Amino acid sequence: MNTEEDYGWTMAKGGLATRWAKEVNPQNVLPEYPRPQMVREKWMNLNGVWDYAIRPKNADEPRDYDGKILVPFPVESALSGVCKPLLPDERLWYRRSFTIPDLWKGQKLLLHFGAVDWKAEVWINKRKAGEHTGGYNPFSLDITEFRMDGDNEILVAVWDPTDTFGQERGKQTLHPKGIFYTAVSGIWQTVWIEPVPHSYIASIRLTPDIEAGELSIDIKRSTPEDIKEIRYEATAHENGETVAIGCSRAGEAMKLTFSQVKLWSPDTPFLYDLTLHIVEDGETVDTVTSYFGMRAFSVERDRDGVKRLFLNHEPLFQHGVLDQGYWPDGLYTAPTDAALEYDVAMTKKLGFNMTRKHIKVEPARWYYHCDRLGLIVWQDMVNGGGGWNNLHHFILPNFVSAIKVKDNNYKALGRDDATNRERYRKELKEMVDALYNVPSIGMWVPFNEAWGQFDAADTAKWLRAYDPTRPVDHASGWHDQRVGEIKSVHRYIRKLKLPDHILDRAVVISEYGGYSLAEKGHMWRENKGFGYKKYGSREALNAAYTALIQEQLQSLLPKGVAAAVYTQLTDVENELNGILTYDREVVKLEPEQVREIHQRLIKGDDQH
Repeated sequence: MNTEEDYGWTMAKGGLATRWAKEVNPQNVLPEYPRPQMVREKWMNLNGVWDYAIRPKNADEPRDYDGKILVPFPVESALSGVCKPLLPDERLWYRRSFTIPDLWKGQKLLLHFGAVDWKAEVWINKRKAGEHTGGYNPFSLDITEFRMDGDNEILVAVWDPTDTFGQERGKQTLHPKGIFYTAVSGIWQTVWIEPVPHSYIASIRLTPDIEAGELSIDIKRSTPEDIKEIRYEATAHENGETVAIGCSRAGEAMKLTFSQVKLWSPDTPFLYDLTLHIVEDGETVDTVTSYFGMRAFSVERDRDGVKRLFLNHEPLFQHGVLDQGYWPDGLYTAPTDAALEYDVAMTKKLGFNMTRKHIKVEPARWYYHCDRLGLIVWQDMVNGGGGWNNLHHFILPNFVSAIKVKDNNYKALGRDDATNRERYRKELKEMVDALYNVPSIGMWVPFNEAWGQFDAADTAKWLRAYDPTRPVDHASGWHDQRVGEIKSVHRYIRKLKLPDHILDRAVVISEYGGYSLAEKGHMWRENKGFGYKKYGSREALNAAYTALIQEQLQSLLPKGVAAAVYTQLTDVENELNGILTYDREVVKLEPEQVREIHQRLIKGDDQH
């Protein structure tokens, strides 16, 4: 670990940490290219040591700063070097300088933020460049007009009300306990700059069609009006060999056609490479590289007429793990890319073929690891609405029917503010736009249980129309609106069984398990922990888990259960339901044993 004397920063002491924390170098923080599906050669990473200050919410830019913070670790985390809460009546200020390379002169400059929680305002050289609300989605600003020769100053001010405002925030709270965790504020994903030409590729949308053997490509660009002729060119590569070429004029649809398609699946996660060009008046002006997978997710009937989840038009039992993406040293931000990859690789090693990314959106590189390692992702939308006391089901499972709360009772669920509901819709669309191209995402989950759920039927209908390539679990557990293709239930403590009101839908047990084991020396708080069902030893836990799979879940597959999600991959703070400890040092279940059990479970569904 580098010292404070070297860089003006050091990791906060005393808390639980992962092995990767020692590898964090403040001069080279998360150096990997942050956007694997839209890569340009030239870019500048702005991660590293910044100045920071915490001031009253309505105060002006501070004259003096409080110290150093390591970006992109949230201010509450140990790896930030600050490890302080940001209160709702405060703002967090960031400052650093950067110098633009001479070779970039004459080009436009884009400033990218992977994610900033929650409202970010950005100034370049004392001039406001823009702002963004929403703590989980990437955003970009064109800062061309604000740049200067020599040093340039970037200033970012962040307001994050956490659980006092009703915005989408996941499990963050100012008062952590049980299944609710330390808040995350400020910059928590990579910040970077790239030069682009005046006419550049702003976004791409890739849609595979395995029946036709085609990939549809929709390119959005930023182009001056005086360009005489614009066309797009695309080339797909398989292990370095060109396998498809496409060309279209701006505004026209473009398709790549393949003579033979290699399909993506968890067993064979094949990815094609893709190169895209903008050509103006015969000259290539912008180039990006990408990748894609050819696959199809759907709900179809098996040979017995039962609705199931299909991959590439074949039934596949999806057995996954709930993954909340928290780290004891970085909170929302993994210490290194190797740490980020580890969780995906361990999920595969344990024999799961799917993961449910639980009410969090990860950096783009996490999805890249899922794509290349072959792990299906169910992507949750981040919840908002009322505080945790509004989780009616947590108090009484039949609360909804008892007090006749309807789907549009916004006040009961903390959604009585129309602006709050519009923010949810905005952020849902931003999330889908940001992740649409990810081959491994096989399900959207717009709501989890009663957590700020509103208009769930309409939301699912909109989402299914906006992205017709993936199924939608309109409400994961509880508050079923009896619509859509998925019947989703959560089942803790009690024996697993088929639910009521299936209504010709595919049945998924979208949360179950929650078996808990406290591992001394690897806990967030020693002698304090929450679990749904507690065990005293690894032997007892392994025996109970084996019985849960073989004696309960296995028998439900022939009856129609199409998928199941075990809670959960890791412990998170005081919640000890993880297969792994929070620091990732102890695997509580025996990997080879559970992998064999899981493989039999997944392969045993072939007869359906």
